[in-house]
Amino acid sequence: MTRGGREKDTDLAERRCLVTGEVQPKAGLIRFVLGPDGIVVPDLAEKLPGRGFWLAADRAVIDRAIAKGLFSRGAKAPAKPPEGLAELLETGLAKRVIELVSLARKSGRAVAGFEKVKDWLAAGQVKVLLQASDGSERGKGKLWTPEGARWFGCLTASELGLAFGRDHVIHSALSRGGLADKVIRDAGRLNGLRGQSAIRAGKE
Repeated sequence: MTRGGREKDTDLAERRCLVTGEVQPKAGLIRFVLGPDGIVVPDLAEKLPGRGFWLAADRAVIDRAIAKGLFSRGAKAPAKPPEGLAELLETGLAKRVIELVSLARKSGRAVAGFEKVKDWLAAGQVKVLLQASDGSERGKGKLWTPEGARWFGCLTASELGLAFGRDHVIHSALSRGGLADKVIRDAGRLNGLRGQSAIRAGKE
């Protein structure tokens, strides 16, 4: 454990991207393992057994690995990616973010709706601000990202709605805690696959 009480392996461990060769924190990478049938398996939870290899959470990097057959190099054995790998990753990460936000809601650590989010922002309770990618830019611009917090726009209104049991949600927020940290990790990866900025400058 670090002095801040966080798991060192989770927060600080680094891995090398199979495609770019760059070493970076695991939070920005996706782990893969080789299945018994020689098919590459994404390990989004980082718990599957076997030799792991890592790719940056970036759609261009994933596409390059597929086009150049680089998975075999990482697995040290013949390896074939599944059909539509980038889409599988995007779907899987979106599901993880939705489920995490839903858990946060059930534990009282997430709210939805412009006024509730605004109240939390005013009270200094927000660690993560999530706004729908297809929501009105004018409406989203009326809320701000506090210093030290993170903003994400990787989910659609209908996807955010799933986390709150509604048809659609434009504005939502999470308070500090382990679930917020996990949302930051997986939403950051999803942003990379969907080609969206993970951080928005704070504004009043």
